[in-house]
Amino acid sequence: MTMYLTLAVILLVFVVIFQIAKASEYVAVLKGEEQNRKQTNKINGFLMVAFLVLGLIGVWYCNKLYFSKTLLSIDAASIQGEKVDLMIWWTLGVTGVTFIATQIMLFVLAFKYQEKENRKVYFFAHSTFLEVLWTSVPAIVLTGLIVFGLKNWAFFTSEAPKDAIQIEVTGKQFGWIFRYPGKDATFGKKYFKVIDPASNSLGLIWKDSADLNLKDDPFSHDDIVTEGTMYVVKGKPCKLIIGSRDVIHDVGLSQFRLKMDAVPGIPTTMWFTPKYTTEEMKTITGNPNFQYEISCDQMCGNGHYSMKGVIVVVSQEEYNAWLAKQKPYYFSAFPEKAPAEKAADATITATATTAVIADSAAKK
Repeated sequence: MTMYLTLAVILLVFVVIFQIAKASEYVAVLKGEEQNRKQTNKINGFLMVAFLVLGLIGVWYCNKLYFSKTLLSIDAASIQGEKVDLMIWWTLGVTGVTFIATQIMLFVLAFKYQEKENRKVYFFAHSTFLEVLWTSVPAIVLTGLIVFGLKNWAFFTSEAPKDAIQIEVTGKQFGWIFRYPGKDATFGKKYFKVIDPASNSLGLIWKDSADLNLKDDPFSHDDIVTEGTMYVVKGKPCKLIIGSRDVIHDVGLSQFRLKMDAVPGIPTTMWFTPKYTTEEMKTITGNPNFQYEISCDQMCGNGHYSMKGVIVVVSQEEYNAWLAKQKPYYFSAFPEKAPAEKAADATITATATTAVIADSAAKK
């Protein structure tokens, strides 16, 4: 109901302005062009001030109505994100104050210096002082903001701490693949020509290939690969090694205030330190269904809209328990080589052998 009422008021304002314009045309016919022009100037001057007041009220109302729905209403979920938020607030402060001040000057001066009988126009061709002022001040301010941004960029794209969790993030049409190093803490090599979407989605080198001049890389045998969901630890740095399997994607971590392009053949990196677990953020946001999201911030095809992943932030103990349950990707492709399955086969064989011996003894 409120929306319909607002639309009705806006429509009514336009109708009133249209009627005033039409009335001005009729007055022009009756009073003459000169008199009509002066009258129009007065009307326009009044409308300038009215538009200024209504515009500022509208800005304030929209901010009050929608600010709680923006990301800035909730603290950044990473230490790096805090610096990004600070940069955003400084940028909004500088540009916001400048915008409001210039708009007030624009509309107020248009009203104050409207045409009058006893006023003459003052004209000057050049002012070096003004030229230097309105060129140097914006240049200095914007340079400061750029330096601020570059400093933050250098911080979370620099070398991650040595104890950081390393996770490889690979974009594909249309989803995310995550790889964790196994017990050897080393990522195995991969090669795009051996990618098999069904059994080897990253192209890990698991066997020799004379045609491709490849040798089996044992470091890849214990790598853990998951799709759709990534686990990280609260309070522990996490380094992302980012790439793409097909076209350019972009890793967007909105709650952490970070993003980085995923480019085929050119790995990019960034790191961050989560501040809150997923469960804590459910309490902070008041949303029991809250999830940290990894989105693709680069148009990458028809299914771009569906390219969403989930980040689960847990404690170190929970992370260790989750990691212990994961099976190396190598054993998914070669189940016969899985140690657990070998042990299970040995147990079944031993049990069967024991049963046969017992049965034979019973018959004797």
